[in-house]
Amino acid sequence: MRKVYLIGLLLLSIVVSCSSSDETSSTPVLPKTFKILSLGDSYTIGQSVCETCRFPEQLKDSLTLRYAEQDTLNLNVIAQTGWTTTNLINTIASENITNDYDLVTLLIGVNNQFQGKPFLLYETEFPQLVQTAITAARADKTKLVVLSIPDYAFTVFGQNFGNPTTTSSEIDLYNAFAENYCTQEGISFLNITDITRQGLDNPSLVASDGLHPSTLAYSMFIERLLPLAIEKIE
Repeated sequence: MRKVYLIGLLLLSIVVSCSSSDETSSTPVLPKTFKILSLGDSYTIGQSVCETCRFPEQLKDSLTLRYAEQDTLNLNVIAQTGWTTTNLINTIASENITNDYDLVTLLIGVNNQFQGKPFLLYETEFPQLVQTAITAARADKTKLVVLSIPDYAFTVFGQNFGNPTTTSSEIDLYNAFAENYCTQEGISFLNITDITRQGLDNPSLVASDGLHPSTLAYSMFIERLLPLAIEKIE
């Protein structure tokens, strides 16, 4: 009788195990939706490259490859060529953006420098934009990446506009302020300026307008940005 009892227990455990396995395999995997917000100017909107070539779109495409087919990545780009920090602040205020983004990028300031705005304006408005970006990122500063300002002095346009050495020095000043602020606040700051400073030696990094980054340059941005984005979005 004991032998029969043991055999019965064994058969029951097999049935239960199979049943449990069937239930696990049949459990539906719910699709996920991730939201990305990119704030900036011409470097974010991708002046002189195709819409899918700009870095936010390249980032979205790279992230999409990592997730299941049923998952969705939604990208919202708030940027325009020529925008200063003031322009971006005013537009965000009128856009009434939501506060549920899984990842936010911010790249702003070149037009403050290019248009000769007082540096104090950037010192005042950049922190405002950072705080606004954090609010949009579920009030979680770990979901924000600030990108450094590219250096247009290393383009054909930049070589013929003003003093290239002065341009680079001023962009260094802007980037140093942004990086120091981000470091103090525990916010990720990503340097991509050195990539754009290869523009004269490697013209393929400059778009056809002779000023903005090319698709290739944006791809190099993504090589650095993607690991950070994966870490933050997950």
